[in-house]
Amino acid sequence: MTAYFRRQLADYVEYHRDPRNCAAHVLGIILLFLAAILPLTMWPVPAFGGHITLAVLLALPVLIYWLALDAAVGLAIVVAAVLLFSIASFIVANVSVGAVWGLAAVLAIVGVGSQVVGHKVFERRKPSMADHPTHFLLGPPFVMAKLMIALGFRDDLAAIIGPAAQGGAGASSYPS
Repeated sequence: MTAYFRRQLADYVEYHRDPRNCAAHVLGIILLFLAAILPLTMWPVPAFGGHITLAVLLALPVLIYWLALDAAVGLAIVVAAVLLFSIASFIVANVSVGAVWGLAAVLAIVGVGSQVVGHKVFERRKPSMADHPTHFLLGPPFVMAKLMIALGFRDDLAAIIGPAAQGGAGASSYPS
């Protein structure tokens, strides 16, 4: 785990203390990722002697970034992304172009809605990316880190996320 990732998690958790908000983020992040890749899955791109989709091509940089932050968390996200790419491919192969775009819109609306509800209703605090735009890319690693902690795999992450999530103050490296 990089020191940068450690600092970012400590800051991010300050905005995500309520477990219901975290649950809303799990749903929202999955739906928003699927909404983003779904229409991009319709465009094949020749590569590596075959083809990949524009969705995979455009997601690669952020997947590599998450792997660089923390190899285990990043690898778990890559596995989840492969599953979501497969779901998107199945949908694209079985519905009309209009249905793909409609479904992407619904997924985006529900995904954003869950994030808004999580922050407004449960957390009663603005989203972290409002103060720290770099946190835009931290949701998936945070959610995966929470899952890994819940499964008993990463005590080192629990040491960062756990105390702040239980109401510890002063974990943030950003000025108030």
